[in-house]
Amino acid sequence: MFSMTRRTVLQSAAAAAAFGLAGKLEFTRPAFAQTPVEPTVGFYKYTVGDIEVTAIYDGIWKKPHDPAFIKDVSVEDTKAALAKAGLTTDFMPIPLTVVVLKMGGKLIMMDAGSGVGQWQANATHLPANMAAAGIDYNAIDTIMISHFHPDHVWGLMEKGTNTPVFPNAELIVNATEYNWWTDPTRLAKLPEGRKPAGKRIAENFPKWKNWKLVQDGAEVAPGIQIVAAPGHTPGHSVYLANSGKEQLMISADTMYVPALLAPHPEWQGAYDQDGPTAITTRHKIIDRVIADNIRISGSHFPFPGTGVFVKDGNAYGFTPMQI
Repeated sequence: MFSMTRRTVLQSAAAAAAFGLAGKLEFTRPAFAQTPVEPTVGFYKYTVGDIEVTAIYDGIWKKPHDPAFIKDVSVEDTKAALAKAGLTTDFMPIPLTVVVLKMGGKLIMMDAGSGVGQWQANATHLPANMAAAGIDYNAIDTIMISHFHPDHVWGLMEKGTNTPVFPNAELIVNATEYNWWTDPTRLAKLPEGRKPAGKRIAENFPKWKNWKLVQDGAEVAPGIQIVAAPGHTPGHSVYLANSGKEQLMISADTMYVPALLAPHPEWQGAYDQDGPTAITTRHKIIDRVIADNIRISGSHFPFPGTGVFVKDGNAYGFTPMQI
């Protein structure tokens, strides 16, 4: 028999409100139990005010368990967190969702995905799923980049030739992020495993003329503000979209494995360049989302990449939206 906990009650009630559910709720089991490894659909549309949001599935990294993935945390503990969230423990599931906003007569893509054959073998679906959603690559007006990790920007370039995929789209990014990664002196300071990515960025991104570098807090398009969220990378940023009284926070990698980092926000991920700063940012962004009742999407949340956070002491409960 399933026993209701304070966290589950809060999560279920918050999720019902956020996802527009009405009527009597029957709490038979957690909303996130039995989360599938991969979705049965390639895209999903929802609205935030007058904004049409299309969540597009790029794929999944079935990452082998690694004791270094979370600093000073054992594989057994990370597996326990996955199991508690209803996820597989056979590997670390890291799905990737790209969001496209239709607002103000424009198509705005939030990050560019991982690029076919450029990141993980199971992350090749973005082009086909965008087409299925009725979105033409050539119709994208603007791409707002959260940070320069491969799973977010390799989709800007063709494999092998590095030819730009979106030569006519405006590319928006925090100036701190751009300047950090395109500074050739940074390469020597990167871990060996990240040097090839750093080299590719430094050699190609400065050639493109469609970059727009912006500062924290800038309105990057009507109704969209960039918000600095450093730690994961030096210039990692989130974007806050507004429509009337409704808001959507595109949170990128602020909470990149919510099954682990929601109940344990103090855990430091191996992919956070500055772990302590990432932890501070995590609390700041998620606390704001909760306090201001902001809808949130995350690049690595279970598809369709949106859900509800609630406070649980110094940690959080998380209910992903299921379709």
